[in-house]
Amino acid sequence: MDFEEIETITVLGAGNMGHGIAEVAALAGYDVRMRDIKDEFVQDGYDNIEWSVNKLAEKEQLSQDEADATLDRITPLVDVEEAVDDADVVIEAVPEKMEIKKDVYEEVEEYAPETAIFATNTSSLSITELSEVTERPEQFCGMHFFNPPVRMQLVEVISGAHSSEETLDTIEQLAEAFDKSPVRVRKDSPGFIVNRILVPLMNEACWLVHDDEATIAEVDSTTKFDIGLPMGSFELSDQVGNDVGLHVLEYMHEVLGEPYAPCPLLEEKVENEELGKKSGKGFYDYENGGVDIPTDAGSDHVENRLLAVMANEVGKLVENDVAPVGDIDDAVMLGGGFPEGPAKLADKAGLETLVETLETAHEETGAERFAVSEGLRNATTEGGFYGSDDEGTTEFENIAVDYPGEMVGHIELDRPHRMNTVSPDLMDELSEAIDLLAEDDDVRAILLTGAGDKAFSAGADVQSMASNATPLEAVELSKKGQETFGKLEECPMPVVAGIDGYALGGGMELATCADLRVASERSELGQPEHNLGLLPGWGGTQRLANIVGEGRAKEIIFTAERYDAAEMADYGFVNEVVGNDELDDRAFELAADLAAGPPVAQRFTKRAMHAGRDDTEAGLEVESQAFGHLIGTDDVMEGITAFMGDGEPEFEGK
Repeated sequence: MDFEEIETITVLGAGNMGHGIAEVAALAGYDVRMRDIKDEFVQDGYDNIEWSVNKLAEKEQLSQDEADATLDRITPLVDVEEAVDDADVVIEAVPEKMEIKKDVYEEVEEYAPETAIFATNTSSLSITELSEVTERPEQFCGMHFFNPPVRMQLVEVISGAHSSEETLDTIEQLAEAFDKSPVRVRKDSPGFIVNRILVPLMNEACWLVHDDEATIAEVDSTTKFDIGLPMGSFELSDQVGNDVGLHVLEYMHEVLGEPYAPCPLLEEKVENEELGKKSGKGFYDYENGGVDIPTDAGSDHVENRLLAVMANEVGKLVENDVAPVGDIDDAVMLGGGFPEGPAKLADKAGLETLVETLETAHEETGAERFAVSEGLRNATTEGGFYGSDDEGTTEFENIAVDYPGEMVGHIELDRPHRMNTVSPDLMDELSEAIDLLAEDDDVRAILLTGAGDKAFSAGADVQSMASNATPLEAVELSKKGQETFGKLEECPMPVVAGIDGYALGGGMELATCADLRVASERSELGQPEHNLGLLPGWGGTQRLANIVGEGRAKEIIFTAERYDAAEMADYGFVNEVVGNDELDDRAFELAADLAAGPPVAQRFTKRAMHAGRDDTEAGLEVESQAFGHLIGTDDVMEGITAFMGDGEPEFEGK
């Protein structure tokens, strides 16, 4: 089955995952058959889809016509033959029990076309074992969505022992057509990538409390505020469902052995039906206050232990060829919301320290989960999962710097999994990149963009900054942003911001520091800080008024509303609005045009304009001195000669 031939998709199961996958497929334009074992189950799933797409229409993320068309593409069914007899792809999302899934595939095999691909949404079970109950194991693979499928970007595409490359490539293309980010899992291994990292992490959190090495508050404070993960370990377990986590862990224990033995504390919670948020009580009591995690109760011991366990799992995945380290980090960032991947977190902590943590725990307890993997030892020898930087080259983790030609230096905010939000680490790298390009004689203009098509930058990474809770720390954070963004504004060469998607809060403040801004039609801009009881703290109260005037600046900040690109062009903030598919080319073209201009004159022009903001006389003085300096330069002679000869000047900055 080639990707281009796919028209009809059958989703087996209308529960939370099933109806979510059906909605995603229908939104992408496919005809969908959604099947479950009872009419009421199918109808309930369809009602959930109807509610969801209407919400998207209310939020103007879809038109009402598009919402109606999406619903028209979904056919709810109970009869198996009718559901699959014309299917090109069958995506199974029935309960996570091996025998239930096998029974489903034996029945579906009887009616599905021979060319149809079978894809299971299992989160941990063996793809190979499931495929072998069918007559098409080479046309069988995993397609693991994350909950809720409509919002979560990651899809793990998992190879079974018999899966053909054609099948895997087709399902990856289908995931991309669903507007998802597929990550290939190259070998069938329990937990695949994301759960292989998260489930042992949650289990180790339980062991720390069970063995009286830490409290729940210490573990979750460390996880959320010291390591910077989106949730505390116990908070995450409650959110997922303690029974779900235990079920995955039990399967890993059965297949992979003693290192994955469930902690008695977790087993006790499930036995007492304290399943987490869905039951009203888990590690936290949701009927009496819910999650309450202190920001300052973290522990170095807990941090090293949890990072060490995650690093060990990364080592096992790499060692066993389940996935390369970059794909592991991408998957966990997309599927788990990590600000950085577990391998990068481990490299930052120092692999030697983490190996020592595991060895000490193994010696003291004899627990097999602390046995150091060969993959982790090899990475330690090589200086890290990403190797050592022996050549002294500049490497960035939160941004990317490249040189697309035409004397343009390109800085890309490279955190698409976090909507390119601005963290302190990103600010440090941005500052370094600005210096790098400013000192490069072959770069005469900077182009600033955000990775992906969702956001230029959706603002501050509130999660990574949550520990900056005291007034003094907040003041320092504000100054850090002001100074970093100020470096971009004061950069001697022209700066173009290419805005695609959201430019909100700190993201809009960053765009404000560019000299020119070009935005795609779908972009939304705004300063929503007043909705949080804050104010723009990275220069927005000062710089925005210089561009749009004080009245408009007050309107934008006080209302905290979002504005489309056309409105911001009317206000004078956006210089040009282009089609969504034209943004990249036009932003580069504009930067290249500016890079071809006279660099000395550009530098002095920016300096004079900035000097005159608060003091016109000072600005005029800089202007006159600059005019005198420029009149004798080679660039002026080049410009005059080209003008007289009706040619194009080639400025050299002399």
